[in-house]
Amino acid sequence: MELSIGFINDVHGYLEPHPELFYGKDGEFIKTAGGYAKIASVFEKIRKENEHTLFFDGGDTFHGTLPVVASRGEVLIPILNKLSFSAMVGHWDFAYRPEHLLALDKLLNYPVLGVNVYKDDGTLLLKPYSFIEVGNQKIAVIGICANIIDKTMPAKFKQGIYVTDGMDEINGYVKEVKGLGASLVILLSHNGYPQDIELLKSTTGIDICLSAHTHNRIYEPVKVKDTIIIQCGCHGSFVGHLKLSIVDNKIINYQYKLIEVNEDVASHKPVEHIVNDIMASYRNLQEDVVGRTNTILHRYDAFSSSMDNLLLKAISKAAGVNIAFSNGWRYGAPIDKGNITMWDLYSMVPMNPIISTVDMTGQEIIDMLEENFERTFSANPMKQMGGYCKRYLGLQIKFHIENPYGYRIEEIYYENEHLKKQKTYKVAYITEQGVSEKYGTNRTHLKVTAVQALVDYLKTNS
Repeated sequence: MELSIGFINDVHGYLEPHPELFYGKDGEFIKTAGGYAKIASVFEKIRKENEHTLFFDGGDTFHGTLPVVASRGEVLIPILNKLSFSAMVGHWDFAYRPEHLLALDKLLNYPVLGVNVYKDDGTLLLKPYSFIEVGNQKIAVIGICANIIDKTMPAKFKQGIYVTDGMDEINGYVKEVKGLGASLVILLSHNGYPQDIELLKSTTGIDICLSAHTHNRIYEPVKVKDTIIIQCGCHGSFVGHLKLSIVDNKIINYQYKLIEVNEDVASHKPVEHIVNDIMASYRNLQEDVVGRTNTILHRYDAFSSSMDNLLLKAISKAAGVNIAFSNGWRYGAPIDKGNITMWDLYSMVPMNPIISTVDMTGQEIIDMLEENFERTFSANPMKQMGGYCKRYLGLQIKFHIENPYGYRIEEIYYENEHLKKQKTYKVAYITEQGVSEKYGTNRTHLKVTAVQALVDYLKTNS
């Protein structure tokens, strides 16, 4: 039998085509990509080529742009149901509290899966797996949600739940679905690409791993033992299409293409109409120019980024301090050279948090950054728990990323002097992912929000 699998991950609420960063011989450049109407057309083409087709969503779906955040994900339900997915998993999808994800789950015509998300009483919050019968195949789909939901995310994400990395559970569930007659086992995971590789090294019986979370553009599938792994970038800019030839319940051949969802792809009109209805009340933000940039603004670098440098400068100015921190978010489509609109600012920080300040000692700053570097670059993939590195302004840091936890930072300068470990510094930040509650004293929340700070900064600093 020939089986086709279509896959998207980490769309982060990007309903429409948007600027996307690409790389060429002359460096970075921007093209327009993505949009659910175009994704629907790609899916339709795949389905027309093969009746035995399944589609999956790797999660980070119900959060990331203003319409999606404002509706707590609900505006996406009609679109997602039209795309005929078979299953999804989650991460930022827990942003509105776990019970709200369960409410969204009931509105979908496919399940949200997770073998590793537990209620406080030790029972599972979500279905661990589902079965799909396609042609002569009984296919089991096992889900793993992001293991960092209860570790690095805001407190509301984890209300009433705790989350494991799935390492202890996965082999038992593979054995269970095999015992129930599964001829093919798919792992749908939002742990991340390095984490999935680590998990698969100690797992047998998984045929396909649909990986998410780390926004990797995998142009050729990777194999760990007998498992084929794919991941498809972010923001809906790519669709993965995996074609399998199955004989006697074994994959004897496979082909894969990472499809760019670009301007050459026609829009699926019914989905386009739904998107236009959603976006109607936000068009004014797309037309409201608040500044200009002479360089591409993006978040696609691990250590620092042009987009977050702008954000931190605005936060710092609004708070009247010289040091500022924000989380190393991966989501947020790039902004091309030219005009910056209100829509761009909300895409940068769709939750529009207030700006806060806190007093931190130099030692606390060092400890916080060492913790963050470990969460980003741990030699143990299962202890990598971040997006990119925490973003910072006002400090100059020399560090050795290859060193072990606690020994990476060699020097930190503030205003041309070494940071004093016992001295207290007032710093600005947004969200508890910027500076968690365990660090600092004298925490103050300002009245100005991140978007307003950006607007004010761009008036004089475009």
